[in-house]
Amino acid sequence: MQKPPITKYRPFPVVDLPDRQWPSRSIDTAPIWCSVDLRDGNQALAIPMNVEEKVELFKTLVGIGFKEIEVGFPSASDTEFAFLRRLVDDNLIPDDVSIQVLVQCREHLIRRTFESLQGVKRAIVHIYNSTNPLQRRVVFGAEKEDIRNIAIAGAKLVKELVPTLPDTDIVLQYSPESFSDTELEFSLECCEAVCDVWQPTPDRKMILNLPNTVEYMMPNVHADQIEWFCRKISRRDSVIVSLHTHNDRGTGVAATELGLMAGADRVEGTLFGNGERTGNLDIVTVALNMYTQGLDPHLDFSNLNEIREVYERVTKMDVPPRSPYGGDLVFTAFSGSHQDAIKKGFAQMPDDEAALWQVPYLTIDPKDIGRNYRAIIRINSQSGKGGVAYVMEKEYGFNLPKEMHKELGKAVNKVADETGDEITPEGVYECFLNEYIRVREPLDILEYRSERIDNDTVEGWAVVKHNGVEKNLRGTGNGPIAAFVDALEGIGYKDYELLSYSEHSLSKGAKSKAVSYIELKAPNGATSFGAGIDTNISHASIRGVVSALNRLLNSQSG
Repeated sequence: MQKPPITKYRPFPVVDLPDRQWPSRSIDTAPIWCSVDLRDGNQALAIPMNVEEKVELFKTLVGIGFKEIEVGFPSASDTEFAFLRRLVDDNLIPDDVSIQVLVQCREHLIRRTFESLQGVKRAIVHIYNSTNPLQRRVVFGAEKEDIRNIAIAGAKLVKELVPTLPDTDIVLQYSPESFSDTELEFSLECCEAVCDVWQPTPDRKMILNLPNTVEYMMPNVHADQIEWFCRKISRRDSVIVSLHTHNDRGTGVAATELGLMAGADRVEGTLFGNGERTGNLDIVTVALNMYTQGLDPHLDFSNLNEIREVYERVTKMDVPPRSPYGGDLVFTAFSGSHQDAIKKGFAQMPDDEAALWQVPYLTIDPKDIGRNYRAIIRINSQSGKGGVAYVMEKEYGFNLPKEMHKELGKAVNKVADETGDEITPEGVYECFLNEYIRVREPLDILEYRSERIDNDTVEGWAVVKHNGVEKNLRGTGNGPIAAFVDALEGIGYKDYELLSYSEHSLSKGAKSKAVSYIELKAPNGATSFGAGIDTNISHASIRGVVSALNRLLNSQSG
């Protein structure tokens, strides 16, 4: 990097708009959406999609609800031309969907584009030419008048060719490419010149697309540009102002949202932001951002996992794990405090689907976009007790006593520390079994039966293996558990106190297993939980006592 003073770069100029209105506005309706996945997204792929892959993605886009889909650059290659013809010949374009075709303002390319549109019912012919000063100087060696005349010639030719497709409803779209780094006055001049040719009306509008082709400026400056343009264009009621933002600064979503606040009517973008360099606008993010604000985005992402699967398969691209809404980890909490808050949030949410969504750290109900609750909590060495308890409850049906959360959490974190890996829900369950259920040393219960002697007394008999030696024990108490604790005195475990006991069924039905949670206090004041599982609730309780005792003894010996 250049050391200060930095002369290699300079700040992007701001727009003189002291009375800007967009900061006080909000987005209150969905824009017109246009997917450019099949053109802009496709050209940015290391391995472009073949015709069959394009057909599958086109059907997916239609299913999402896009009414405008840019299908390609049919004059650029035989593959692009063949794909459009495939859509027409196989009758794959719904009557309410307009396909968009992109073409430079060059005569032979425009004529070839019109050949590709034979049989299309609704089409947007998108013409463009570069207008910014850098390309005027470096690429074209042209003056402003030359650039403006290119746009005019393109618009005139499109208008001339429209009658050759009498059964096709054609809308003209014009882009002053690199609008965002073109002088605003010159962008406006080019757009006005095209409007003069096309003569749009409120009943027959045209589209003026204002590309943020390379994102040089902060999103607020882009919003100023859009508001300035919307104020200045002379036929505002006869044009649809469209946004096409790239993501070079990582603020493409913000630039689009502020651009909509600034007056734009339409948005072009791609699924998950696939596009040149750092990508195009991510339509999934903008649409679902609207949804989380209570707005109908008019796009259906309720099966986002399936959409992502198609996208990744046909594009050979991966959705990053932290990509908003669609990434693997966006509904995953590693922080213990986050996990605990999420668990409590789900617990207090009413069953009513119309209830206001209020779960900490989650801006959207994952169910609304077809995501799986199973992956909401993952466990690593930084995780807390809340996440562990959540996994045990939601995945395996164990409603652990609150005081037990910390114990199991420490055991899970210890495993995570030792392995250095994330602990899956299966791993949490395995840790629970190892820590509580499979602990059979120094004491193991082989048999137990009890009998009530009178209203206040239960007598219990147990066969245990203690330090590898089988022994018979007998004890009395006010219940089966107390009788067993009393019996333990026969092998030297005296003055152990039962502090708490709870149990519940793990499933429904006569053959379901029960789990008991036992908290014991040793004579030295140390406490520990144990757990037992059995089809017989009394036996589950005895196993819980043995579990707690073994854990106390092992912790003291360790």
